[in-house]
Amino acid sequence: MKKRLNWILVLPLSFLLLFSTLPGTILASEWDTDYSNYRQVATGLDGMVTTAHPLASKVGADVLANGGNAIDAAVAIQFALNVTEPMMSGIGGGGFLMYYDANTDKTQIINSRERAPAGATPNMFLDEKGEPIPFSKRVEGGNSVGVPGTLKGLEEALSRFGTIPMSELIDPAIDLARNGFPIDSVLAEAIEDNKLKLAFKESGKIFVPDGKPMREGDLLVQKDLANTFELIKNQGTDVFYKGEIAQAIAGAVQQYGGTMTPEDLRTYAITMDDPIWGDYKGYQIASMPPPSSGGVFLLQMLGILDHFNLSQYNVKSWQKYHLLAETMHLAYADRAMYAGDPDFVDVPLKGLLNPQYIQERTNLINLDHMMKEPKAGDPWKYEHKPNATVATVQPVPDKLGETTHYSVTDQWGNVVSNTTTIEQLFGSGIMVPGYGIVLNNELTDFDAVPGGANQVEPNKRPLSSMTPTIVFEDGKPVLTVGSPGGPTIITSVLQTIIHSIEYGMELKAAVEEPRIYTNSTSSYRYESEIPQETMDYLRVLGHQFGDKPTTIGNVQSILIDQKEGVYKGVADSSRNGAAIGVSK
Repeated sequence: MKKRLNWILVLPLSFLLLFSTLPGTILASEWDTDYSNYRQVATGLDGMVTTAHPLASKVGADVLANGGNAIDAAVAIQFALNVTEPMMSGIGGGGFLMYYDANTDKTQIINSRERAPAGATPNMFLDEKGEPIPFSKRVEGGNSVGVPGTLKGLEEALSRFGTIPMSELIDPAIDLARNGFPIDSVLAEAIEDNKLKLAFKESGKIFVPDGKPMREGDLLVQKDLANTFELIKNQGTDVFYKGEIAQAIAGAVQQYGGTMTPEDLRTYAITMDDPIWGDYKGYQIASMPPPSSGGVFLLQMLGILDHFNLSQYNVKSWQKYHLLAETMHLAYADRAMYAGDPDFVDVPLKGLLNPQYIQERTNLINLDHMMKEPKAGDPWKYEHKPNATVATVQPVPDKLGETTHYSVTDQWGNVVSNTTTIEQLFGSGIMVPGYGIVLNNELTDFDAVPGGANQVEPNKRPLSSMTPTIVFEDGKPVLTVGSPGGPTIITSVLQTIIHSIEYGMELKAAVEEPRIYTNSTSSYRYESEIPQETMDYLRVLGHQFGDKPTTIGNVQSILIDQKEGVYKGVADSSRNGAAIGVSK
């Protein structure tokens, strides 16, 4: 799918500022459901929201315009996205919210990653012969559903940093769910592609009524979900984790063969995490630590690429893409070996990011040829410990996960970078009867074959690739980056940072610049608009890029101009997202 650069790129900043922040434009009394009226690029003096759906962006901008802070807006956005992007995220899933608090000058992460229920076992994704159950079967069973954390994470965010009660922030989502909104092209395509997954479950009544997939422009009404949000509005999160909704979620999971019980929901706990930090070209990078693999391998790849002075090569050159591909092969080999939930396994973070180890991995890359068999290294020796990690061979999933990312800044300088998910499109496809909640299939992020760092264990969090990131200069935030896309997330964030910092590209251009992804010498993806001669030479080197390009990720990013006091938001054109600036 070819990306469409937004025409607004060519306009001067003063023009953007004038027409993206006119008084009253974000406070319309009715929803503007003509999605063509929203823009992918905007600026603001007192806040910025960028999400993958225009109505969610409007919800967040309204909160900011009415005096709420970035956390308030982020909570309202998440509820709205649950309605408008039900295939991507919601209270049936989990996520990682990174928050920079301008008052304390501190960056923290609210980790609401799903957990395996108490009844989960290491071999639950193996058949009676001990072979991995096919991925297409694993993702739709009750054993794929992790204990949802999103709602608990939103509650914690508001309790620590918010200023507006959840009971108010949930109102726009209730309105959207109860009265409906026109389906956009992204949701319509997701329904069509997953109609068989949905049709014979409770979710089919909503998205595939009478066996007919809903189409673009159809009004999507989700009354059960609206009623569920009303319950949460009136009774708080206890109704979800300890009350009738918990009973209903456990019942739905068990109906499809899972082990989840109300007790698993009652005992669910989020964690407050510190970012993992690294440096690149004089900037400080704050990203996500384990159980995400995102931050450590983003920083590892930036460390390797920092040795090559990438910008000496044209941004669309074979040299650039070859160096990216080789770096990805090394990082993903380490990821497969060492990454997991740090509450259950030791992850050699210091070793993986040790400058000597980075140099060791860098020395394996040559411009004249590609590595035939890139393998994991031994980072443990740089922590002066023996390498006791067990290597396992895992089947390759036939589909990558999807999710959503959004970014928010406010008038006080607070920053949110939040990636949130239910894993595959429409998660497990299981909808809680009478409640309208689509449940995740996040436990398929565990290894199907047990024995490694990422094997299934009770209460354990599966390995993630989500990479919410904030870039700092001289201790102040200057850029937010994040993306959906399963394991491709890390590389989408990586390339956006490289295009912005290394190549000095304007932010919209940096987001739209075509990306590649490869996690092994047999698995490649690339976007259109990479020159044919570049692709041809990469194939000569041995890189097995196929014949057809695809879309990789959907970056939502905000550039923070600390000197001018201006926010610039950019939504990736691969979805129908919108950036909305606030100026009072």
